Amino acid sequence: MTGTLPSAATLNKFEKIKSEKDGLAVKAEIDHFAQIGWEAMDEGDRDYRLKWLGVFFRPVTPGKFMMRLRIPNGVLSSEQMRTLAEIVQRYGDDGNADITTRQNLQLRGIRLEDLPDILERIRQAGLTSVQSGMDNVRNITGSPVAGIDADELFDTRELVNQVQDLITNKGEGNSTFTNLPRKFNIAIAGCRDNSVHAEINDIAFIPAYQNEVFGFNVLVGGFFSAKRCAAAIPMDVWVTPDEVVALCEAILIVYRDHGLRANRQKARLMWLIDEWGVDKFRAEVEQQLGRSLTKAAAKDEIVWDKRDHIGVYAQKQAGLNYVGLHVPVGRLYATDMFDLARLADVYGSGELRLTVEQNVVIPHVPDAHLEPLLQESLLQKFSVAPSPLSRSLVSCTGSQFCNFALIETKNRALALITELETELDCPKPIRVHWTGCPNSCGQPQVADIGMMGTKVRKDGKTVEGVDIYMGGKVGKDAELGSCVMKGIPCEDLKPILKDLMIEHFGASPRTAVAVD
Repeated sequence: MTGTLPSAATLNKFEKIKSEKDGLAVKAEIDHFAQIGWEAMDEGDRDYRLKWLGVFFRPVTPGKFMMRLRIPNGVLSSEQMRTLAEIVQRYGDDGNADITTRQNLQLRGIRLEDLPDILERIRQAGLTSVQSGMDNVRNITGSPVAGIDADELFDTRELVNQVQDLITNKGEGNSTFTNLPRKFNIAIAGCRDNSVHAEINDIAFIPAYQNEVFGFNVLVGGFFSAKRCAAAIPMDVWVTPDEVVALCEAILIVYRDHGLRANRQKARLMWLIDEWGVDKFRAEVEQQLGRSLTKAAAKDEIVWDKRDHIGVYAQKQAGLNYVGLHVPVGRLYATDMFDLARLADVYGSGELRLTVEQNVVIPHVPDAHLEPLLQESLLQKFSVAPSPLSRSLVSCTGSQFCNFALIETKNRALALITELETELDCPKPIRVHWTGCPNSCGQPQVADIGMMGTKVRKDGKTVEGVDIYMGGKVGKDAELGSCVMKGIPCEDLKPILKDLMIEHFGASPRTAVAVD
């Protein structure tokens, strides 16, 4: 059976909700929702359709919603960051925002009664949150140093914006793509180091030359889910930059019209490719496109190890630098956001970049501004030279704010890494990722050591625990890791991580210093 819509009698809960009313329809009802309050809302609107506007009901914080923005390629201005800081400060009862693993921002503690004003503020700032949740295309990622990296092959910024405009109708909402079978991720890489984690996207464009002409080889089908994780596979297609938008459109329409919908756990693009085979999938895309596609180039240009962009680096523009700041587990408070906006204005050009490692880059810093920037107090908190373990730590939201999470992640991850740093010397960074549930927002499968939250039994009680993943590789030989240990109570985790770091990553115990 292919992905034609099931009969009304057999629709699963989510397909039924979508069939009753398009998610974008709630856009016209925001003022009404703000007046009646969240408790009086229809459950389908409150728990699901609001996600089409990037607004997420969170049962663990009743009455306080999360808002997920769209920040294509992770680029935003200081004014936009300042607007978001004002929203967090004025309207966010929990007063913080998180940088996501898709170069994006999520705002916490939003109240429904403030939503009309908040949506208007972000619209005036040139931002949008439309179609950022549920069965939509999520934030489109690109190189965080696009346009400034001396070694880049292609500046991804404009192309990423064009794809976003296609999907969201320039931020107004586009019903053509609001009823996909499941969520969908797109990445466009312009450098040689796979800074977008191409292998975990439904569509990934990676740089490749064909007869000395620059273009992209296309990967399809990468995804994480509770039931299965799959690395993207070659579509055996090469496109020039001006063909990217049309190919995205064709693939999305084929997926929308034929993707599997009966079982939500088997609805991502890879399941359709499994059923059809990549040859039939490519043929269907060509039919939708109305022309044949060029076969993939023999090799791509992903030949470097992955960079994290933390530190100070010369740009291709003479006399300018970009400065990468490490933001521990991506957590920002309003004061941090105001400070970042100020630093971008005072020392750079008023621009900021977000990375998939949940960090921030300040570009366009003149040589003469480097030293005073590095002396700023915020850089004591957001270091340009973090310790090896902290440097590569990534975490999802966790149970503090997410009802899907089975364990608390961000605060635990920070505390545990801080303890390990006092006990171990590490010769190089160890990529440690935490995710609170099998949905894998924290991407443990791409980490050196990944923790996936679960519930375990210890001493007759149910406690928070993790399954441990290892073997994830990023960069030129990217591959997904696998589970190596299951059901470890979080309180027993430190000695296990310590042993793994010593055995597999060259860490060594710190020598105790004698005290007279």
